[in-house]
Parts: sequence; C-alpha cells; structure tokens
Amino acid sequence: MPVERSAGAIIFRKDYYPPTTLHIPPSRPKKVKIYYLLLHYPSRAKAPRQYWDLPKGHIEKGEDEIETARREVEEETGLKDIEFIEGFKEWMEYFFKWKGKNILKFVTFYLAETKTKDVKVSFEHLGYEWLTYQEALKKLTFKNAKEILKKANDYLKNYATAS
Repeated sequence: MPVERSAGAIIFRKDYYPPTTLHIPPSRPKKVKIYYLLLHYPSRAKAPRQYWDLPKGHIEKGEDEIETARREVEEETGLKDIEFIEGFKEWMEYFFKWKGKNILKFVTFYLAETKTKDVKVSFEHLGYEWLTYQEALKKLTFKNAKEILKKANDYLKNYATAS
C-alpha cells in the first residue's frame, strides 16, 4: 500500500484585552485570548466536498518535518513569523482513495505562534478564519483534526502556566 508523509502546524495568535494601547494599572492584569487559524479547502478528487482544516503539506525530498511545516505555512498563508512551541509534536494517520488505490497518510503537526493577523491564502484555498478554540473545534471538518487541536490547546494551557 502506498504511504504519504506530510507535516503541518497548528497556528495560533494572542490578543490582549484590554488593548495594549491603554494604560492598565498593575493591579488589573491583561487577559489573553487565543485564536487558531483554520483554512477553507475546496472540493477536489481526494476530498469531494469543501472542508476546514489546518495548514499542512507533503514533505519534500531533503526536508525534515519542521522545514516542511514552516514552508507549507508560508506557502498557504503568507505567514513568515511563526515561532514553534518547544515540546509539542503530534501526528495523525488516515486512509484515502486516490485513483482507485488506498493510500495511508501520516501527518506530523507542530504548534506555532504568529503575531501576524493578516493572512494571504494561496490559490489552493477558499479562505481562512481566526477562531477561538471552541469555534475552531466546531468548524473543523475532520475528527482527527479536532483531536490534534484539542491536544494543542491543552498543551498551550499547560505550557502557559508552566512558563
């Protein structure tokens, strides 16, 4: 059975409330709100309907997974300032049919932060949205992507309290 390998990232950004332009007394700390980036994919041969998913793509010859994740995020979103969060690495596997053959696909995901809000999606996508965790969980099409997002969100909560 043919096997494909890909890598991608769960991209997040932080918004601070109240906005950082206001003077906040030290007794009243700012609140952080996390947003996750989802991409809207068109229907095609591998996926006969439109869907929402995380940025990812094929590992090219000579690349490692982190290099692939960084390249794919930049190609698909225009984001260049992503910073990977140390210690998070998850993977999923699934089957799909291509030209009558079953393909086994492995995708490795990393967690990465950006400070950039504006995204320029590639020709491969219909659009994007920055969503809170609960909104993103509802919007993601596939169960395995929801599970990866849950692991990333849990890790981020634990990472934030540990650092």
